[in-house]
Amino acid sequence: MSCKCGSHSTFRDDVTGNLVCSKCYTVLDFDNYEAQIGGITGPKGSNIHIGYAGTGSLFSYKDKKIFQAKTLIHEYTLNLNISYSESDVTSMINEITEGQFGQGDWFNVLIGACSYVVMRRDNRFLPAAEVAEVVGCDVYELGRMIARVVKFLNLSLPKVSIAGLFERELNNSMRLENVDEEKKERMMKQGIFLVNCAVKWFLTTGRRPLPVVAAVMAFVGELNGVEGLKIEDVAKNFHAVVSTCKLRYKELLEALVKVAQMLPWGKDVTVKNVVKYVPFVIRYMEMKSMEAPGGGERGEKFDLDDVVTECLQKVAAYGDDENYIEGNSQYFEGGRDRSDFPRVSNDNDIDNLKLSHECLSLIYTKFLNEVDDDRLKGKGRKVHGRKSRGLELHACKDWWSGKSEFSKKLLLKQILEKEIGLDVMPPSFIAGCKYNERRRKKINAAKVRIDKIMDPSKTSSDGSGNFNSSEVICAGKKRKRRQSSEIDWEDFVIEALLLHRVKEEDIEKGHYKALLGLHVFNSGMV
Repeated sequence: MSCKCGSHSTFRDDVTGNLVCSKCYTVLDFDNYEAQIGGITGPKGSNIHIGYAGTGSLFSYKDKKIFQAKTLIHEYTLNLNISYSESDVTSMINEITEGQFGQGDWFNVLIGACSYVVMRRDNRFLPAAEVAEVVGCDVYELGRMIARVVKFLNLSLPKVSIAGLFERELNNSMRLENVDEEKKERMMKQGIFLVNCAVKWFLTTGRRPLPVVAAVMAFVGELNGVEGLKIEDVAKNFHAVVSTCKLRYKELLEALVKVAQMLPWGKDVTVKNVVKYVPFVIRYMEMKSMEAPGGGERGEKFDLDDVVTECLQKVAAYGDDENYIEGNSQYFEGGRDRSDFPRVSNDNDIDNLKLSHECLSLIYTKFLNEVDDDRLKGKGRKVHGRKSRGLELHACKDWWSGKSEFSKKLLLKQILEKEIGLDVMPPSFIAGCKYNERRRKKINAAKVRIDKIMDPSKTSSDGSGNFNSSEVICAGKKRKRRQSSEIDWEDFVIEALLLHRVKEEDIEKGHYKALLGLHVFNSGMV
């Protein structure tokens, strides 16, 4: 046997028995090779053991699979910031798989589902969208796995608290690291208050909670002058769709505008300037929420005489008596004795104050004008020897007390029992009613067209029978109005369903595909 160096001179080592080159002392390969013959009854190999994973490995296939599964569980729980629940997640997966664990994409989804279920079971909050992004799956796939886990373990999970979800996201927000604790605590209470208001106004009914939480977070950030909390950035951090978050933000502003209509200057409040009036609106809702259910005594005791007297005395500092509305100037003299004012013994005597809405609106307008002038000058004014409060109305802390129960996490029953100045129907229900009305008009128009074709004699001579759905449908602001002779695909579908004698109540529901498959395409089948 020749060596790689070209020498054919070899000798055998006395200790190892290997053949060695006498020139370069290299151990020659394949010298002690023995062929394994005899099939399964042959001698056992010296290096590879049948049934074991890897060359010279001491772990079996099952042990290695369990080790890799636990490593993956540790990695995912660490990325989700729930390392304290790693043992609970591991034990739940061990119970589901009967100690076999697993590997592959399905096992990653199972880890995410068990992580969500463990946090939900312990009344902690972990968004499913965040879990889906970490484990690398779709939200719907994760939801199906969560449902299977809950059904298999026969669990009863508590309901999701949207206020608790807002609290978690606010505490974990990286954009609030430089905000002082006092402002952060105020933002927390204001956000929980608005989240409870959103639940009261059914903005979360039948919808995902994260877009509502993102909208409230952006609104509270704008209200307190915190930078970096734009709706786009917040939606990205919450793993929510930006367009949905903007829609919830708009719905929140519209609800606040409706509440502001109860105030004397409510007609001036719009969606564009509602942030300027929000301190007054929230203060109004906060006081309404502290009223006892049923319109009884207020939860916070105060003397109405003292409040009115103090307010009227402060008003005198913002203008001259000659600018006041005639008939109301008697209440604007700060030096008058309080006994001259009408006494208010109960809520029924509130009309004795004789203050018109025009007067209150003028007072408020003059106050805002003076605040705007001071803002332009960059300094404050002294009123009656006291320096006026901050120039930015929404940055002023005095309007927020945080004493209302609405600033705490409440149950749904407690939220619905509270009064905050506005009771509305769910937006989804209102939209559904509008769509039903729209389909009803389309059905009536289709019936007129069908009758005109089947019996032309019923058509009036003045052409009133030429009626179609486009004449009764209100187009959007950005959508051009259709021509009177234009008919869309929905009109043809409704006509086909009516000709196949489908009930009008079923057509109003709008399930056209199912109705076509049931009554039109399969109408001849038994």
